[in-house]
Amino acid sequence: MVVRSLMLLIFQVFFVWNAFGAEVVTWKGEFTQGGLLIGSLEKGAVSEVHALDRKIDITPQGKFAIGLGRDSSKTLEVTFVLNDGSRIVEAYPILKRDYKIQRVEGVPQRTVTPDPEHLKRIRKESALVKKSRANTSRLTYYLEDFIWPAKGIISGVYGSQRFYNGKPGRPHFGLDIASPKGTPVIAPSSGVIVLAETDLFYSGGTIILDHGDGVSSSFLHMSKVTVAVGDKISRGDLMGEIGSTGRATGAHLDWRMNWFDQRIDPRLLMKDQQPPR
Repeated sequence: MVVRSLMLLIFQVFFVWNAFGAEVVTWKGEFTQGGLLIGSLEKGAVSEVHALDRKIDITPQGKFAIGLGRDSSKTLEVTFVLNDGSRIVEAYPILKRDYKIQRVEGVPQRTVTPDPEHLKRIRKESALVKKSRANTSRLTYYLEDFIWPAKGIISGVYGSQRFYNGKPGRPHFGLDIASPKGTPVIAPSSGVIVLAETDLFYSGGTIILDHGDGVSSSFLHMSKVTVAVGDKISRGDLMGEIGSTGRATGAHLDWRMNWFDQRIDPRLLMKDQQPPR
C-alpha cells in the first residue's frame, strides 16, 4: 500500500510538471549535449526563468535561450517563477552523445608544447576572448534561422577528443569547414562584432559575433578579417576569408558557438547538415 501510494505521488508530480510544460512553455531545439534550446512562454504566465545557476533573460515576446555544453548532465532543471510568485521545476532528460577521437599530425610543435613566453601570451589572449564573449547584449538575432558561414566540406566535428602530434589536447568545440584560403566567410546570423583579431596564438585570425542573450559565434584561423569591433552585421554579410592561421595544418574555418560559458554545436542549428560547396 505504501509503495502504491508513493508511485501514485511520483506519477502525479510528473503529470503536473509535464502538463505545465506542455501548456506554458514550448521548445525549439534538441535536448542533447551541445544543443541550443529556445523556449517560448505563454504570454503573461511566467515572470522569471532560472537554469544552470543563471537567471535567464526573457525577450518581450516571451522567448529565451538555454545552451547545453558538451558534457551536460543527464537532466536539465529549469525553474519557472509564475506571476503569483510560485515556482515550478521541470526536469528534462538530456541525450548523451558519443564523441569521436581525432588525431591531428603536423601541427607546429610550439602550439602543442608552448614555452613560458607563449604561455604568457596565451593567458592574455584567453582573458581577452573570455571578456569579449561575456559582454553579451539583449539582441535577439539568435532567433533567426542560421545559414552556413562558408562553402566547403566538414573536416572536424564538435566534441571530438583531439590528439595533436600524438599528445592529447582539449576536446574540439567547433565545426571545421575545409575550403581553400581566401574563401569568403559570411555571418550565419545577424549580430554585433565583439572581437576582431588578426593573430591570436591558437586561433589566428579570430572573430566573435554576438547574437544576443549569451549566444555568440566564433570564427577561427582566418587569413583576413574585414570587420571591426562594434560593427553591426546582418546575416550573409562578408566578415573575412578562410585561412590556416594559428594552430592549423590546412585552410579551414573553425566555427564555434557559445551560450555564455556553455559550448554548443553549430551543426544542430542547421537545416542542411552539409555546407554548400
